[in-house]
Amino acid sequence: MSSEKDYESLLDDIYKKLPERTTGTGERFEMPRFDFFTEGNKTIIKNFKAVCDKIRRDPVLVSKHLSKEMAVPVEVVGERLVLQRKLTGDMVNRKLEEFVGKYVICKECNRPDTHLEDLGHRVRNLVCEACGARKAVR
Repeated sequence: MSSEKDYESLLDDIYKKLPERTTGTGERFEMPRFDFFTEGNKTIIKNFKAVCDKIRRDPVLVSKHLSKEMAVPVEVVGERLVLQRKLTGDMVNRKLEEFVGKYVICKECNRPDTHLEDLGHRVRNLVCEACGARKAVR
């Protein structure tokens, strides 16, 4: 009987030493969100450079995509992106999700470990560093 109590007390000690479980999804890549505010009729994205660094894409490519998709002139000012129209955050973040789905996430293995190769004539290849898949994107 004493060995059972010793075993139980050892188990309790081990469980106390285990790290706390995180509440995250367990994925190593989490979709970044733009932190923005409106100033008059302009929408300013404060963390534009940080988001571009996280998704590993050129800020010029991301700003061109957002400009084209939302039909609004944009200007990169330091670490920020200034959109020349009052927009809702839901719309801006939805366009970012579309960009990540098209230009970042691998279509084969759904991992963000990709880079873009320029093929010329406005055609790029999305090359996955995890599985080696290649997909042409415009």
